[in-house]
Amino acid sequence: MDTLTSLCKAMITYDQGDPRRIHHFLKVHAFARQIGIEEGLNEKTLFRLEAAAYVHDIGIHEGEKRFGRNDGMIQQELGPGEAKPMLESLGFESDDVERICWLVAHHHSYGSIDGPDAQILAEADMLVNQYEDGAGRKQNEALYHRLYKTAAGKRIFEELYFKEYEAGSHA
Repeated sequence: MDTLTSLCKAMITYDQGDPRRIHHFLKVHAFARQIGIEEGLNEKTLFRLEAAAYVHDIGIHEGEKRFGRNDGMIQQELGPGEAKPMLESLGFESDDVERICWLVAHHHSYGSIDGPDAQILAEADMLVNQYEDGAGRKQNEALYHRLYKTAAGKRIFEELYFKEYEAGSHA
């Protein structure tokens, strides 16, 4: 079993009994991988992005236990401490662990985006959050203009939130 598959399995176990969280990280991973491939990320950057997508919200349960909340700042604060031992136990290299934990610690801090992996993780997470949170068109438009920079992320966002579904048009 490769390390990303092992990480996915470990995260499902970590979040067992919480299907909402499991569905969330699986969807974020799928969008992150798709955008990363379309944007031509190199193998190492794509690997780190995919791993970060699996563990990006790992601080949620600890935040709920300690503080009774799980907002983005709590996720960023507690996430790296939860992710690091998991990544290390699965044999991730130390430079990969460092970058993945940095991505977890900054995935809601859009002003700190420092590379394509951070940009894509933020975009993928928000593609899913907008749906799960039931954001309206006005909020979607503001987010689209503020956050989305990649061609693939913009295209997916537009297709999800700005296009009207037409029954029978894809037959």
